[in-house]
Amino acid sequence: MIPKLNEYKERFNIQCANEIKPGLASIQEALQKVGNPQRDLQFIHVAGTNGKGSTVAFMESILSEHGYTTGVFSSPAIQDVHDQIRIAGRPIATEEMDCTFEKIRRAGISGMLTDFELLTVAAFVTFERLRPDYILLECGMGGLLDSTNVVTPLVSVITSIAKDHEAFLGTTIEAITTQKAGIIKEGIPVVVGEVPEEAEQIIRLKALETKSEVVVYGEDFYMDEDKHFHGCLRVFIPKREMKGPHQAINASLAIEALGKAGISLHEKQVAKGIAETSLPFRFQEIKPGVFVDGAHNPAAAKRLTETIERQFPGEKVDFVVGMLKTKDIKATLDELIPVAASFTFVTFQHPQAASAEELLENCQYNRKKVTNADDNTIILVREGSRKKIVVGSLYLLTSLLDYKY
Repeated sequence: MIPKLNEYKERFNIQCANEIKPGLASIQEALQKVGNPQRDLQFIHVAGTNGKGSTVAFMESILSEHGYTTGVFSSPAIQDVHDQIRIAGRPIATEEMDCTFEKIRRAGISGMLTDFELLTVAAFVTFERLRPDYILLECGMGGLLDSTNVVTPLVSVITSIAKDHEAFLGTTIEAITTQKAGIIKEGIPVVVGEVPEEAEQIIRLKALETKSEVVVYGEDFYMDEDKHFHGCLRVFIPKREMKGPHQAINASLAIEALGKAGISLHEKQVAKGIAETSLPFRFQEIKPGVFVDGAHNPAAAKRLTETIERQFPGEKVDFVVGMLKTKDIKATLDELIPVAASFTFVTFQHPQAASAEELLENCQYNRKKVTNADDNTIILVREGSRKKIVVGSLYLLTSLLDYKY
């Protein structure tokens, strides 16, 4: 479900399957029909369970501070399909998307692809035409069989490994890592975040097979006291808009990846780029004391709890939660309990949304209730002096964008 993509499909008479079909054969054939636009472009390819969007945002900001133009392909949409393809930090304009889809229409690939594959082709066609200096390419899901895995990047990045999308990627850390490590290419360096030991072993074996240099956070580069980066260069970062210890790791990944891509970096521009990076739904304060965060799996929820403990020592917060039924609901909620004062569960508009009652049943905390997602008074207004954090599916969080804060 990609908002507004259907408008382009209907306007240009392009048929697609609205489902997930892992594999590269279809997109490789479609790309050949549109002239293989992904060739001769400079990519940085990013996979990982959590942290992809933040790492990409840090790189986008650092590159901009150095005077480079950037292209970004990310998912899911924040508002609609246009913000999944960004040029120089801005969502692609309707006129540019029209130009892209006209080329796709003429190529005759209707019926060949899924929605996400079609959007991947659209991103490559757009980037070929507009020629940004560097393209930050985020995997949609996994890596090995993801539609983005048709490029030869300057560097590959694996931000984190945890259980998620188990129906497609496997139920073990080893299986999931094998999919993520599929983006590692022959002789191309790979930058790795904080991952489980068994995941690191698999990544190192893959890098050995492909003769790829591998550098790992905490071993080859790191952020000391959240402010001092040590790696491809040394940088003092006095402030950071993106809060939480996990964002220090993501910022480190961004710096090291750009260095390994062969880009000459300067301390002042790196520090400014990191300091000013922001991204919707990453511990974002939308009104005084009310935050939204897209933690939707246990690993992300654990990171959110660590951030709350760091930002509000000794405080408990009121959570409002909406999640997809495909997620590990109980384990995610369990990670939030240490900093919870209460839970309010909501049902929101999405075919795979878990009901508020289902969420309630999976919560092991005693102060809990259900409410209607349309009642933004309950969702977005604090109760007393406690902080309120709306957490879970990005589909829920994007629905709040229309409310007047």
